[in-house]
Amino acid sequence: MWLLSIGHGSRHALVVAGPHANEPVGGATVLRLADRVLADPRLTEDADVTWNLLLCLDPDGSRRNEGWLAGPYTLGRYFRNFFRPGFLEQPEWLPEGADAVALPETRALLDVQDELRPFLQCSLHGVDVGGGFVELTRDLPGLAQRLAHTANRLGIPLELGANDTLYWPTLGPAVYRVPPPRRGDLAAAITEAAVESTWFHPYRHGTVTAIVEAPMWGVTAVQDGTPPADRDAVLRAASRALREDTRLLDDILVRVRPQLSAAPDAARLLPPVDDFLLVRPGLADAWDPDTDAGSTRPLPPLSTAHLVALRIAGRRLVLRTAGLLHQLLRSTGHDPAGALPDLDRLIDTWCADYHENLAARWIPVARQAEYQTRVVLSTFELAHRHARVLARSGEPDWGAEAAVPMHRE
Repeated sequence: MWLLSIGHGSRHALVVAGPHANEPVGGATVLRLADRVLADPRLTEDADVTWNLLLCLDPDGSRRNEGWLAGPYTLGRYFRNFFRPGFLEQPEWLPEGADAVALPETRALLDVQDELRPFLQCSLHGVDVGGGFVELTRDLPGLAQRLAHTANRLGIPLELGANDTLYWPTLGPAVYRVPPPRRGDLAAAITEAAVESTWFHPYRHGTVTAIVEAPMWGVTAVQDGTPPADRDAVLRAASRALREDTRLLDDILVRVRPQLSAAPDAARLLPPVDDFLLVRPGLADAWDPDTDAGSTRPLPPLSTAHLVALRIAGRRLVLRTAGLLHQLLRSTGHDPAGALPDLDRLIDTWCADYHENLAARWIPVARQAEYQTRVVLSTFELAHRHARVLARSGEPDWGAEAAVPMHRE
């Protein structure tokens, strides 16, 4: 893992690229950021700031996506070569339990956070299908307006109802407040960030963390904030589709699981498959208005953008699972159950749904990186300005706020 530092200021900004193995845009963004920072002393000397750019948090996982990274960029190629480790092997998350051991990459990031005590941390993520949005551990007034301006200039759709933030407070259009970490099951953790993460670890130091999401395939409908014509009908269709798609994959998995244990990548590719299998039934029930009524956490009011995001999320889960199974079977060199043609048919059908019914369109890499770069710089300016205002007024810095208790091994 490589950390590129620019400047000699007493205050630090930390930018983390590649936290998820299948989200490569951050690598291009940090190089673009390095050029901007080197060319503009207002971002370093004049601001008394050192920029610290972590070039990739999960380099091993990123290498496993090389099958699609070189292009051509199609949804089918992406999902057939997709890799993302199991939830507990993703380096942004902290392990639970007194005896839990953090990944080496996680420990390295925690050490950097504690050493630098950055006033700003930006975690660079990518949305495979959908739109852009920002998640914050502290409010940065004015960011929503800057985000909207940048997205409009670059033709990037903004997610006004991001599935990841379904239960979170909204700070402005496509800007969400990350709730403090709490314990929860795996399904809740994936949909609500209900685990302790490296996003919140530096909170005690006064850090504001911004998770900056940039889309690869944009869907314009994710920015439709109007009320839906028939909310319950759309929810029933989404939950029904997720259950049916899950049944199809379960049937294939039953046929092929005996031969998968011998696959060269079984130890790496089967855990995320099992994670997705564990999560999907709970999500289908959570989206179904016929089962949601008695839920301890009923669905919040939903816009058309929310419903589009839910539909995208359901297809994303099954496509990722199908892609991982496809890779596992390919790696064995044989297909005695005849499952590869079935997986190919499902992947092609589900990708066509993204294109034909949701109008998903590829966003060039340069535009993805430029969008993310401008959002990071806007976040930097607002966070730095806020810190200076607090310093001049003599008010306590963010770091003086009550710290959220964090688990460390």
